[in-house]
Amino acid sequence: MSFSSEIKEELSKINNFKDKNILEAEFLGYILTGNTVNNENQVEFMTESEYTIERFYKILFNLGIEYEPSIRGKLYTANIKRTSKVEELMVINVNADEETNKSIVRGAFLGSGSVTDPNKQYHLEMIFLEKANAEYVLNICKSFGVILKKLDKEGKIVLYIKDSEEVSKFLALIGSNRGVLNLEDVRITKEVKNKVNRMVNCETANLNKIVNASVDQVNDIKLLQKLKKFDELPDYLKELALLRLENPDASLKMLGEMLDKPIGKSGVNHRFQKIHEIAEENRR
Repeated sequence: MSFSSEIKEELSKINNFKDKNILEAEFLGYILTGNTVNNENQVEFMTESEYTIERFYKILFNLGIEYEPSIRGKLYTANIKRTSKVEELMVINVNADEETNKSIVRGAFLGSGSVTDPNKQYHLEMIFLEKANAEYVLNICKSFGVILKKLDKEGKIVLYIKDSEEVSKFLALIGSNRGVLNLEDVRITKEVKNKVNRMVNCETANLNKIVNASVDQVNDIKLLQKLKKFDELPDYLKELALLRLENPDASLKMLGEMLDKPIGKSGVNHRFQKIHEIAEENRR
């Protein structure tokens, strides 16, 4: 399964179907995208994602909107009759609250978005046919501090991100917590390896050992920070954890010598084992 499909699968399982306002906002997000065709008598939504269409069908059902499902080749479709209720739900609300706006962006991503495997490159995009719709979603994201760029491409408007931090912020905005953690793991691994690869005058075997240990330790620490558990660590573990983040290429012996009360290599290793055990408990 692609990274993009994993994100959509996670989002499709968000259980908020009892909140009518949230569903209406997410419905609008789908309708704003380039995968929607507006005709005089009906609105047709199309997607190749089974996770997207399953969630869209559930939203329509819970909102009491009649539709006809169909499959054309690889495309799943929903044909919706343009009733007064549907027309009302398709109106943009510029004064929506935060949760409503988040749901609109989530719908837009599920409707026409994709995100590349971060092991290959950092790239997330959403596609629109109408400039006004793209600008609307762009401004919502900007209000949350998420910056997307805009590109006119073959008659379509593409909103995209190529920065890992911004992709992570966007995924957090739409509620993909698992996606954020997976991306952060990849990003941290890349950063640590890049820093370590710049080291000189060190044997290759020792480099690899430091890289692998450092990556695992940084991942544990970043996870605890992400889950707001870092400050619960004892001071002696926090001191060592902060030193590791500041010195990803340092050996255990070097880290031990940096502590306010220096300890040996085995003592440093023992403390990292404690941090790892705490991180593992929070991964379950």
